[in-house]
Amino acid sequence: MPTTAYIALGANLGDRRGNIDRAVELLRATPGVRVTKISNLLENPAVGGPADSPAFLNAVAEIETSLPSRALLERLLGIEHQLGRQRRRKWDPRIIDLDVLLYGDAVVDEPDLRIPHPLMHERKFVLDPLKEIAPDAIHPTLKKRIADL
Repeated sequence: MPTTAYIALGANLGDRRGNIDRAVELLRATPGVRVTKISNLLENPAVGGPADSPAFLNAVAEIETSLPSRALLERLLGIEHQLGRQRRRKWDPRIIDLDVLLYGDAVVDEPDLRIPHPLMHERKFVLDPLKEIAPDAIHPTLKKRIADL
């Protein structure tokens, strides 16, 4: 049975909209993944990076997937790499950023995979697009609806 998962999409370098659109296309082309909803794009100031970082475009995608959470993360990292993301320093500007926000009601705490995303409930640029497409989704550790966060 497929799992409903939510993926954050963000870009603040190059053709931001094009980068997000291309990431969604690659996600759609992934065996075991069906994209069911995409939020509107929101423009937001960069958080946590250099003071002169360009603004981000952000969105959230709802997917149905038969991939385990680890395989989903690996696919997202592969898409980032395919689109030219280079990981130098945390919070650097980036062509594309893809994060697993929620994976069903799973709670995962591994060094490189934490679900739910540990900062999602503090980030308006994640909560607003997530609330647009899944207001009744439940944060599995806070036990609150996304609309209430």
